[in-house]
Amino acid sequence: MTIVFRLKGFEQDCFEIRYAAGVLMRGGLVAFPTETVYGLGALVWDEGAVSKIFQVKGRPSDNPLIVHVSSIEMVEKVASRIPEDAYKLMEKAWPGPLTIVLPKSERVPRIVTAGLDTVAVRMPSHPVALSLIRETGEPVAAPSANPSGKPSPTSGTHVVRDLIGRVEVVLDAGETLYGVESTVVNIVTEPPVLLRPGAIPVEEVEKILGRKILIPEFAKGLGQVEKPLAPGMKYRHYAPEAKLVLVEPSSYTRECLKALAEYIKTQALAGSNGKPCILATLETLQHYSGVGAETFTLGSRENPFEIARNLFTILRKVDEEGCSIVYAEGFPDQGLGLTIMNRLRKAASEKHLINC
Repeated sequence: MTIVFRLKGFEQDCFEIRYAAGVLMRGGLVAFPTETVYGLGALVWDEGAVSKIFQVKGRPSDNPLIVHVSSIEMVEKVASRIPEDAYKLMEKAWPGPLTIVLPKSERVPRIVTAGLDTVAVRMPSHPVALSLIRETGEPVAAPSANPSGKPSPTSGTHVVRDLIGRVEVVLDAGETLYGVESTVVNIVTEPPVLLRPGAIPVEEVEKILGRKILIPEFAKGLGQVEKPLAPGMKYRHYAPEAKLVLVEPSSYTRECLKALAEYIKTQALAGSNGKPCILATLETLQHYSGVGAETFTLGSRENPFEIARNLFTILRKVDEEGCSIVYAEGFPDQGLGLTIMNRLRKAASEKHLINC
């Protein structure tokens, strides 16, 4: 049985938080909100509970988890030989949507890190997440609270639909702020490496460090790695049930955006078995009128935060609306555009490039 607590007028020492912390300490699973997406948490030291996360999600065992903390002291429980750059990032970017990969302590179970000698750690800024971790008194291992490979949950409603009856508690605090996962940076290496773009643009992390971060092709959603150091690196992720076709233009001028829309419109009009749908932006929406395909608007290209925040919600909606094939527009690989493209490329069944 799953108990769902709907948190309105949240108070830090409320009964719901105390109850959920007790479930974690007894080896249970709790789904909870962060500022990025909802997480599915277990006490980091409890190997049996952590193994249940993998079972509930259908998550491959070589896909490491992120450890969530509520203080710097908790970081020092799960990590060792912490470099100065890490403390710099913690001071400037935490609590917030940044995950830092560090050398792990011997105490951290290997199931949490998929057998790696590093551990991914972050301090969420959502008050419910922080209160839960503080009440538990220990770090909490938590991936996103959804079946592996599917769009991450950005509301408690999503979690209930995905995991009802499979976890002990869901803490429902409504919609999340960012709607995409945290940025993951490995600072054990030199130079630091972006493992996953996320809610904080890599450019902001570079400003804090005062130097450049290496951005490999897999961070752009292009290609895979054999041994992932962080979530989202190896496997297909974020995909709706519908077939997703990503269309990227060679540039993003007004003329190219028009050519992009015309190409997608032609593909949608060509017909296919089932219901075609389009993920559009405000700048291209008018080009799709009369196409006969249902069109979903992610937001304005002038506001990438809005597009990133809407992305997973709309990827879920295309399935709710019965879309069989979805055509999605591409975005420039910079700022939050890099985050958006990482998610779309990971979710896509097909990718088309057009020259314009």
